[in-house]
Amino acid sequence: MPKMKTRKAAVKRFARSPRGKIKMHRPFASHKLTGKSPKRKRHLRQMGTASPKDVSRINRMISG
Repeated sequence: MPKMKTRKAAVKRFARSPRGKIKMHRPFASHKLTGKSPKRKRHLRQMGTASPKDVSRINRMISG
């Protein structure tokens, strides 16, 4: 059976934290920023964690 390939697009977007959580950039931070409050834009700059429902799927894509 051939080896599983890593999904390079997922590796560029996600990273594992030391405790095993999946870190990611928050969505909705790239355009249409005039309608968002400064507080909301400031919080969008910070890294977020992936939903627990998505963690197993993302781990499969990252590990390969």
